[in-house]
Amino acid sequence: MTLSVYCLGRDFKETNMAKPKLKEHIINREWCKGCGICVHFCPKKVLELDDTDKAVAARPQDCICCKLCELRCPDLAIEVIVEPR
Repeated sequence: MTLSVYCLGRDFKETNMAKPKLKEHIINREWCKGCGICVHFCPKKVLELDDTDKAVAARPQDCICCKLCELRCPDLAIEVIVEPR
């Protein structure tokens, strides 16, 4: 028995289910107070606090674009920009 999955009239394989691809992290260093919440919540340990206790994207190539850092930052100092699909 073969089952087909349809999503809005299209075959599931044809829908755009690709993972988001990072374009850049925008970190407003003036707004960042160095609390480390973003560092703590990042599942891939992309972010670190530098010697002035400001967030930096130390390993952007490891980012999975989950945006937990952006969502959890109490100062709205981080924005994760993804490539358009």
